[in-house]
Amino acid sequence: MFGGLTGFNPTETDWGERLLNTAATQAIRHLFSQSESVEVAVRCYPSSKLLQGSIDSFKMSGRGLVIRRQFPVEEMSFETDAVSLDFGSILSGQIRLKQPTQALAEVILSEAGINEAFQAELVKKRLVNLSLDSLNHLSGGQPVSFTEVHVQLESGNKIRILAKADLPNYGTVPVSMRMTLSIERRRRVAFKDPQFEPDAVPEALREVSQALASALAELLDSMVDLDRFDLDGVKLRLNRLQVQGKKLLFSGYAQIDHFPKSG
Repeated sequence: MFGGLTGFNPTETDWGERLLNTAATQAIRHLFSQSESVEVAVRCYPSSKLLQGSIDSFKMSGRGLVIRRQFPVEEMSFETDAVSLDFGSILSGQIRLKQPTQALAEVILSEAGINEAFQAELVKKRLVNLSLDSLNHLSGGQPVSFTEVHVQLESGNKIRILAKADLPNYGTVPVSMRMTLSIERRRRVAFKDPQFEPDAVPEALREVSQALASALAELLDSMVDLDRFDLDGVKLRLNRLQVQGKKLLFSGYAQIDHFPKSG
């Protein structure tokens, strides 16, 4: 999906197009805390259209990205159709859209990156010191915490979840289950159909672990809302997800309201 950027003839690229490429690359880099590589290609033919602020398409592809310092993204790309820009902003090294635009978007997360994200403070704080009515009969009304969450991607858009639960009166209880991933309302990753795995838990703790697995499944199902991870000026909306090996692929579109300032 991140193959060569075809259709961009260097002989048709003038100083304005090169300036736009430079400004766009710098602006896109500011969307991410870290980036291994960011490539931008602007298509504008004839190139004189750029003087009126019109380009045929804009394509970005990035690798080794980190969002909000804690959420790794292996690859991301988006590509627009025609875009209307303020040409004056380009001369000052910025990019200003005359109106919002949409782009086709693709995102790849690795299994390792997902597990790293589960160590992010934004995620961990939603899994510790929880008062859950569904577990009061086990915890005596005391807070419950889920730690050491580990994810394994599996075929058929399945995901295996391994975790430890700190449960008052029981100590540390292992939790193991499989779930199915899906997209809801184009902005939420849903964790559905939890299947408890009793063989991964000591027999004496299985009933307790199953109750903990149900509670963890509900927490995960409410956790991944893309509105919490919006980039500056860019909202992602998803149409499809697919597990391929140890990678999780998303496809959809990006609503681009503005570009971040590059300086």
